[in-house]
Amino acid sequence: MTVGVLALQGSFNEHIAALRRLGVQGVEIRKADQLLTVSSLIIPGGESTTMAKLAEYHNLFPALREFVKMGKPVWGTCAGLIFLADRAVGQKEGGQELVGGLDCTVHRNFFGSQIQSFEADISVPQLTSQEGGPETYRGVFIRAPAVLDVGPDVEVLADYPVPSNKVLYSSSTVQIQEEDALPETKVIVAVKQGNLLATAFHPELTADTRWHSYFIKMTKEIEQGASSSSNNTIVSVGETSTGPEPAKPDLPIFQ
Repeated sequence: MTVGVLALQGSFNEHIAALRRLGVQGVEIRKADQLLTVSSLIIPGGESTTMAKLAEYHNLFPALREFVKMGKPVWGTCAGLIFLADRAVGQKEGGQELVGGLDCTVHRNFFGSQIQSFEADISVPQLTSQEGGPETYRGVFIRAPAVLDVGPDVEVLADYPVPSNKVLYSSSTVQIQEEDALPETKVIVAVKQGNLLATAFHPELTADTRWHSYFIKMTKEIEQGASSSSNNTIVSVGETSTGPEPAKPDLPIFQ
C-alpha cells in the first residue's frame, strides 16, 4: 500500500513519518499525475489559504476532486478538513477554493488565532473500539477549524465542549452572557463520510498513531470492496456483456 500525502505546505513530513512507523509507505504529492500512483491520500494541516493558492497554481483542484469522486480514501487534518468540506465560513476576503465532497459546514479558525492554540483530551469511542488504547485522544488544535453542521450521511467521530461567551444582552449596568443560560456547547472535531475522513486536530504531531492506523484500515476496506465489485462482473467466453464496462483496475500498489 502506498499513501499519498499532499506536500504543498504544512505538516506532510510528520504524516509520512507516522505512516512509516506503521510500516506503510507515504509519498509526497505535488502534481496531478502523481495521484495515479497512490491508493489513498492525506491532506495535512497547514495554512489553508496558502495551500489553496498553491493547489490552484499547480492546477491540482480538478484532479483532487476527481480522486474524491472515484471513491478513493482521503483524510484531511485541520486545513485538510477545510479542503474537504462542501461549505466553509470565516474565510479571508475573497474566500478560497475547496475540494469538497464532505457534506458539512466548517468554520475556519473556529478556535481563534495562533496564540489560542491548545491541546485537549477528546473522547473517541469508535477509534478506541477499533484500535484499542485509551478512551481519549490527545488532540493538538492549532488555529483549528470546527465543523458546525453535518449532513445525514456524515458520521460524527468526536466532538469537543467549548464555553459559550456570546453576549446576549448588554447595558451600562448589566451584561448577560450565553454561558449563564448554556454553560457549554459542543462542536464537531472529527467526521467520516464514505471514503472521506476528517479531523480538526493534528494526529501527526503526536506519538499516538491510532488515527493513521484507522485510516489505513479504512483504505484497505474500501479497496477490498472495490475489488469484490469488479470480480462480480463475469462474462462467459463468447458472450457479450450488456452492462456497463467494468471499471479499470488501479495501478499496482503492492511493494
